[in-house]
Amino acid sequence: MRQFVRFATRLYADNPCYVPDLELDIYDFFDPRKNAGLAFSDVQAFLAYNDKGKVVGRIAGIINRHANEKWHTRNVRFGFIEFIDDPDVAAALLGAVEQWGRERGMDTVQGPMGIFDFDKEGMLVEDFDQVGTIITLYNPPYYPRHLEALGYEKEVDWVQIQVNIPPQVPAKYERVARLSKEMFGLHTRKLTRKEVMRDGYGQKVFRLLNEAFSPLFGFTEIPDRQIEAYIRQYFPFIDLDMVSIVENEADELIGVAITLASLSDAFRKTRGRLFPFGWFHLLRALKGKPSDKAELFLIAVRPDHQGLGVNALFFDDLIPIYNRKGIRWAETGPQLEDNVKELSQWKPLEPKFVKRRRCYKKRIK
Repeated sequence: MRQFVRFATRLYADNPCYVPDLELDIYDFFDPRKNAGLAFSDVQAFLAYNDKGKVVGRIAGIINRHANEKWHTRNVRFGFIEFIDDPDVAAALLGAVEQWGRERGMDTVQGPMGIFDFDKEGMLVEDFDQVGTIITLYNPPYYPRHLEALGYEKEVDWVQIQVNIPPQVPAKYERVARLSKEMFGLHTRKLTRKEVMRDGYGQKVFRLLNEAFSPLFGFTEIPDRQIEAYIRQYFPFIDLDMVSIVENEADELIGVAITLASLSDAFRKTRGRLFPFGWFHLLRALKGKPSDKAELFLIAVRPDHQGLGVNALFFDDLIPIYNRKGIRWAETGPQLEDNVKELSQWKPLEPKFVKRRRCYKKRIK
């Protein structure tokens, strides 16, 4: 497992665009005590060795029984795929997952995906020269070439969006935000650390994500035990000034936008390890002057309030904060290319579409 975890750091040692996972997070993925998804998923890790006994690739097979039941599929997913530029290595790794899935009654391979949407997913197929983010995968251009040569084809694509932060809230956002407050009684506010970590508001946020994201491709609802793990994993890194909460007149949670100043440079300096010195780079990034880039981690709106101007409220709240913090541009997480409702919200910010990434599929029966 140590070889599995550390292979990517060795593979990308000289690549300035790669942002590593923390090694502890990878270990936790395979630990049933830390990953509630393993209660309903089968997972098998594989390593590829050359004839000299050197690791040249890794992959994990994942059978998510909840997702297969929800979407009426028999899919085996692959994740954590990394390999040298050698078609035989790619064939060996994917062949191992295909055989493992076939033996368990699966008829299709898809990936890269994890168990939950918070696991990194989607193979990069464009913009390989741009620095990654802490929530997305990076890979070189030979990855999709080798997969397609093995018969893998597109299932869905995600895109990311870059925007420049304007010095003032665009008039459209300002107008829609005002109407949302007046007509629907909505308001924004900031959370406290105590509310998130001890008073149960963090759980409310993730339950809203379950409700809002449920119809999206491949989504698996996050169980309460995994919610607790995500709160501990993510919220210590988040500046709550950059989280926007929308509530109605009854103070019910209607929407949440979780954003953060980019930690890509800090994570690259850790090389995936908190000890002995990785914690220092993260602490300096969290406590010092923030990056001039924001990462728009996720935006979720309760289904019965979608289309009522909630997104405008987020931007009306966050753009002045970004300006105070010296943030000049922002990048979203992956968004499905056919999710027109989500993609259209960025128009007033003159969006640039970047970093297309793909979920591949292949029939194996």
